[in-house]
Amino acid sequence: MPHDTVLRTGDPVGDPAAPQSPAQIRRILTLFRPYRARLAVVALLVGASSLVAVASPFLLREIIDTALPQQRTTLLALLALGMIVTAVMSSVFGVLQTLISTTVGQRVMHDLRTQVYAKLQQMPLAFFTRTRTGEVQSRIANDIGGMQATVTSTATSLVSNVTAVVATLVAMLALDWRLTLLSLALLPFFVWLARRVGRERKRITAQRQKQMATMAAMVTESLSVSGILLGRTMGRSAGLTRNFSEESTRLADLEIRASMAGRWRMATIGMIMAAIPALLYWSAGVLLQLGGTPPSIGTLVAFVSLQQGLLRPAVSLLSTGVDIQASLALFQRIFEYLDLPVDITERPGALELRHAKGEIRLEGVSFGYEPTAPPTLSGIDLTVPAGASLAVVGATGSGKSTLSYLLPRLYDVTSGAVRLDGIDVRELDFASLARAIGVVSQETYLFHASVADNLRFAKPDATDAELETAARTARIHDHIAALPQGYDTVVGERGYRFSGGEKQRLALARTILRDPPVLVLDEATSALDTKTEREVQRAIDALSAGRTTITIAHRLSTIRDADEIVVLDGGRIAERGTHAQLLALQGHYAELVRRDGAAVGDREALDLTP
Repeated sequence: MPHDTVLRTGDPVGDPAAPQSPAQIRRILTLFRPYRARLAVVALLVGASSLVAVASPFLLREIIDTALPQQRTTLLALLALGMIVTAVMSSVFGVLQTLISTTVGQRVMHDLRTQVYAKLQQMPLAFFTRTRTGEVQSRIANDIGGMQATVTSTATSLVSNVTAVVATLVAMLALDWRLTLLSLALLPFFVWLARRVGRERKRITAQRQKQMATMAAMVTESLSVSGILLGRTMGRSAGLTRNFSEESTRLADLEIRASMAGRWRMATIGMIMAAIPALLYWSAGVLLQLGGTPPSIGTLVAFVSLQQGLLRPAVSLLSTGVDIQASLALFQRIFEYLDLPVDITERPGALELRHAKGEIRLEGVSFGYEPTAPPTLSGIDLTVPAGASLAVVGATGSGKSTLSYLLPRLYDVTSGAVRLDGIDVRELDFASLARAIGVVSQETYLFHASVADNLRFAKPDATDAELETAARTARIHDHIAALPQGYDTVVGERGYRFSGGEKQRLALARTILRDPPVLVLDEATSALDTKTEREVQRAIDALSAGRTTITIAHRLSTIRDADEIVVLDGGRIAERGTHAQLLALQGHYAELVRRDGAAVGDREALDLTP
């Protein structure tokens, strides 16, 4: 089945060239709301820095027009000292501003990462079955990482540059309004040009992030242990490298386009603004020739100094606007994840079940993965008394594993109810449900950490003695103890240092630590050889003692002693009873036993004697 993108109804990043709604802009601003006090300090520092910066040209004017012509040495010394002090103060304010704004930006980044991760933890299992792992990782790493410059520095740079431009314009007007109007004649053209560049950069940024997500998914899948094994055994290593090279080339092209988007246009703006001083000197000369009142030399020099000082924040302001427009595409991608609906939620006032007995009842349960598709389960009625064992068998696709997903609320029923001790599981809080129901599946997942850390994932405060007891019950302690570092041995990526049976027993030990009253075994031994299966089954028997046990069985030899066996066919209960009763019916179960016995060479099964 092909992997789908996160949202099946169109492009996951929407239209990157579309203008942002005021609501979305306000949503971005709300990210900074918890840090209003610090941002206020930054604003004060920005204002103070701008005022100090524009003071220097006025001091320069007094030096040229007054102190030097009149040879006033003391005044010259004071004005020179004032210029030094303003430079020092501006630098100090700039450092403090950068420190506080970067701190705020990193806190916002942390909040975003945490919100996205927390939202993903709430998503139903179906979300992860249709979403590539690399896509999820790309949203957290690449998209949020791509916003870092905007969040940590660009926003502050915007405020700083706006303040600097306003303060400089006021100072320029105070010096000479005629020269100011001349300097601003081309401003509308600059703004129009910057907006065009911004839209182009935003579109390219959206494409680049999608390409980065594709590459992340490719790396995650092909460079995992399973991916490497598959690639080498299928002789596809060279082909995978070619595919990666092609995707990397596309990303490199997009990076070049993103880097160069509008560069010539912005460079044109810079060149024009750099040429404006020559225009100002020429204008002053024209005024003198026409008999007008030209500005004084000191005023002209001070004005050019201010105009040159305006160049940097003005160009930076235009570039900042471009960067912000580009980063809006990233915010849009992150907000899409935050806005994904959560199908399985904890109801307000959910009940806490402190001491579950373990009775399980399924009342008229039906379930379908897709609303338009035929249901996977229909009209299931079952009761498993506390401490009893139930086995669920059936052909592939009959709904066995789906049934096991409904008990711990990995999915919610479409109709009917699943009850634990008479309480609908949808009424229980998640913590109670997790404590009450332990699941051991065929797909055993181990973290790239020590054996002890993997076991303590079930119970973080477990003592070493508790770890050893759980491992002994799961019949894996002797193997762990024989390892060079014992329980401190790192299991490797996905536990590849251990065999299938050893990983299953580690998973059983992890579940034993939680001590759940209900145990769900979803084909926990189906992928094991006969000898290993017997070892794991002994561990399962020890774990099941005194617990309500629901076993989803593939090999029927493991469930002959179950209190009740249910046979599913087409999502419905076709037969139910004990092993002997079902064999006597000579129906679905007998046929499954015959096939299972033929597969493993079990003469007793082939005999079909109740």
